[in-house]
Amino acid sequence: MREELVAAVERALRVLLQEASAGEELPAFSLEVSRHPDHGDFACNAALVLAKRLRRPPRELAGRLAELLTATPGPVARAEVAGPGFVNLWLAGSRWQALISDLLARPEQYGRSDRLGGRKVQVEFLSANPTGPISIGHGRQAVLGDCIARLLEAVGGKVTREYYFNNGGRQMRMLGASVRARYLELLGRAAPPPEDALSDDSLPWPAEVGGLPVEFPRDGYRGEYIREIAARLREEYGDGLLEEPPDGRFRSEAERLVFEEIRATAAALGIHFDVFYNEMSLYQEGKLDEALADLRRQDLVYEAEGATWLRATRLGQDRDRVLVKASGEPTYLLPDVAYHREKFRRGFELVIDVQGADHYGQFPFVRAAAAALGCDAERIELVMHQMVSLTMGGQQVRQSKRAGTFVTVDEVLQQIGPDVFRFFMIQRRPDSHLDFDLDLARETDWTKNPAYYVQYAHARSCGVEREAERRGVALPQASEVDAGRLALPEEIELLRKLGEFPELVERAAETREPHHVAYYLREVAGLWNPYLQDGKRHRILSEDAELTRARLGLCRAVQGVLRSGLSLLGMSAPERM
Repeated sequence: MREELVAAVERALRVLLQEASAGEELPAFSLEVSRHPDHGDFACNAALVLAKRLRRPPRELAGRLAELLTATPGPVARAEVAGPGFVNLWLAGSRWQALISDLLARPEQYGRSDRLGGRKVQVEFLSANPTGPISIGHGRQAVLGDCIARLLEAVGGKVTREYYFNNGGRQMRMLGASVRARYLELLGRAAPPPEDALSDDSLPWPAEVGGLPVEFPRDGYRGEYIREIAARLREEYGDGLLEEPPDGRFRSEAERLVFEEIRATAAALGIHFDVFYNEMSLYQEGKLDEALADLRRQDLVYEAEGATWLRATRLGQDRDRVLVKASGEPTYLLPDVAYHREKFRRGFELVIDVQGADHYGQFPFVRAAAAALGCDAERIELVMHQMVSLTMGGQQVRQSKRAGTFVTVDEVLQQIGPDVFRFFMIQRRPDSHLDFDLDLARETDWTKNPAYYVQYAHARSCGVEREAERRGVALPQASEVDAGRLALPEEIELLRKLGEFPELVERAAETREPHHVAYYLREVAGLWNPYLQDGKRHRILSEDAELTRARLGLCRAVQGVLRSGLSLLGMSAPERM
């Protein structure tokens, strides 16, 4: 349908060019789906882009374009000039009705395309170091990354989902020390530190109980999950870990158990990762030294104040950045740069990093340095998401992983399930703050909970089909539907909305914004649920066989689009609710 419309506009433009003796080269124009039915089905900017070339007022050209588009029978039923020179276009009703055949003939393919042509795309997301369960903030990132991957697959991308983590460094040593202290408590060999001794601004608190020295780090991890890890280690090893140093076996065992939980949580959300990439491998394989040496050869590295710096100002950044501290320990920047070069060496043609807002300042430096190492900076993207606040009973819940006062994804999933969690996490723009209202998410009334509102629209469609089968009415094939019987304004509006789906998917994939799908599904459900509610005006199963087949066809079309859209969000499409 869009192709027909583009062809019609091109024919009209050729006439305009001939009238003005302005050559045959057609201008590049756009056709945008109108946001409101009162403004037509599409808006075209062809007159605006042609006005300068023809030296004529845009609105004058738009008026002539509107005349040409409606002069003969075709896809355009009505055209009006709008604004500074746009042309709003209304398609003939039959054009929308013809969508039914396309939808019913290939419901699984409708909305999918080969726009990316099999390009290899890496989407890196979640990427939390294994220091504890997945928090609500990382839960948003997990869902966002997975939905972006699903969208890219829908438009022909060959997507790899990747989890990048670091199991070394101070945070992991602190995890091991915290688990060791709780482990010794459970064995009765140590007492817990006094609460007022736990702070983030001083050295570890030393204690000695039963002749065994214990250091419980003041800025260690205090969550209940630390005790749970210690309890599991006690079950597995008894007192066999007593002599282990804090940064040895305790750290590795804690990492193993935390990663088990992270993988289980991801699986509960319907997320799988193709690759788990350990930052430590970059150290072990010499990739950091290699990257540093290559930057140094380009005179992009210098020494100052005992540290090694990236000459980032030479790469267009506002300041230089430290690559290696005076202590000899690399900053986060150096392994990030080496990691991104490895991404391209592994054959990815597009690299998408899904990260929290706290990484925003780092990304330009990573991108610039990676470009200096030969990577195409235009193919490195950052999808940044803002933080998540959790509210219960109208009050915001304060969260801190280190203090152990955070709510985990697992705890929320136990209350609302993965479908509701995913919908709530994806229904806002990634770069906007998300207020997760747990009370609303717990709401089981489908008219109040937006996730259930969409799923219920699908379930009701399935219910219509079951009733048809119960009455012995066969579900129609595409060739059996006379879509011309769908003549009510609300039916045309439904068809118009279904017709937006392919472009909606492409736009959401291109902008890396899955929330467009969530909004769209709510709009479809907002048209379909009221349609079914009005049983008198919109009776689907009736004595009129042709009308019954047409409305059953509409029902199946709505059902297919809802199912496809829910799949893009990683949600189930229930047949009963």
